This record gives sequence, structure tokens and C-alpha cells, in this order.
Amino acid sequence: MALTTALVLCYFLGSFPTALIAGKILGGVDIRTTGSGNAGATNLYRLFGLKPYMAVLMLDMAKGFISSKWVSQIGLGGTLDGLELGTLCGVVAVLGHVFSVFASFKGGKGVATAAGVMLAVAPGPLLAAIGVYLVVISITHYVSLGSISAALSVPAWLATSRIAFGAEIRWEVYSLSVLLAVMIIATHRANIKRLIKGEELKTRFFNKD
Repeated sequence: MALTTALVLCYFLGSFPTALIAGKILGGVDIRTTGSGNAGATNLYRLFGLKPYMAVLMLDMAKGFISSKWVSQIGLGGTLDGLELGTLCGVVAVLGHVFSVFASFKGGKGVATAAGVMLAVAPGPLLAAIGVYLVVISITHYVSLGSISAALSVPAWLATSRIAFGAEIRWEVYSLSVLLAVMIIATHRANIKRLIKGEELKTRFFNKD
């Protein structure tokens, strides 16, 4: 029962439609019907600028971090340990963000919430992934490509740390990194098609066109 409670809370926390609410407050618009049509921080940036983007980004990360770090502890006492609970609750929070019950199950792409989960579970690889993200978008100006590259870099970094340096990597952490990478690639299917066709929108932070 405690585990079920934790999972339900994590789903609803992940489902909180931060960008959607921000769009309503800032401009009275449903951001799913304008811009790129995505209910995420990047689309909010294109419509309202950097400050709302940063606020929503931090809040979406917090959803994943809180779910994985603290809400998961409600489920302690069963057969799962803290790390296992954290990874499980983190995945549920990301699913809540992508399939938000408050947004007709049409939420964001899950990148920021997934980053919050990794911050709770594996902060080192997350910092490396942020570096990859920043480098890719600074060169290409494609946020989607930066997000995908960052997601893929986490399992790559964990595998390299284990194989090359003998680091102790629990299978739960590696499995989580692979699963989140697959989920992020799946939510970016349309972006990948546009990238291949050369039709993807570019985003120039601090220097909007």
C-alpha cells in the first residue's frame, strides 16, 4: 500500500502541467496550440522569453527530483531499497509529465523531469549530460538534438565509467539511464523526422530572432 501511494503521488506530481499553466497566466494561451505545439519549457521560451523558460525548467526538474529523492521514501519498508524506489518513482514522474492527466495526457517531452530524476540518483553523469546539451545547442541551435544527445550520453558515460575506470554502477541506475534515454527519443520522434528533413525549429537562447 505504501509503494502504491508513493507511485500515485509521483504520477500526479509529474503530471502537474507547469508550462501549460504558465502559458495561461502569461498570455492566456494554450501553448499546445501555438509555437511548436509542445507543452514544455522550450516552447514557452519561444513565446514568452527566458525568465518564464528558466522558471518552468526548474519546476519541471523539481518534479523529478522530489519524486525520486523524497516521495519515493514513502514506499520504504517493503522489498525495495531506497535506490530502487527512487528509480521507480522517477520513471513514474516522467511518465506523468509526458502523459499528464491534467493536460488530456498530452504533456511535455520529459527532458527536464528526467534530468531531475538523474540529479537525485546519479548527479555526476547528469552534470556531464548538461555539458553535452549545452555544447550541442550552442553549435546547432537545435534543442531537440541537444536533449537527445544529452539523454544518450548518460548511459554512455556510465558504461565508460564501469568499463574503463572500474566504477561501481548499480544496475538500477544504468537501467534507469537507458530507459529514460529511450523515452526521450520516443517523445522526440517528430523532432527527429524534422531534423532529417532539415525542417526543425532552431532556438537561439539569449539572442531570439
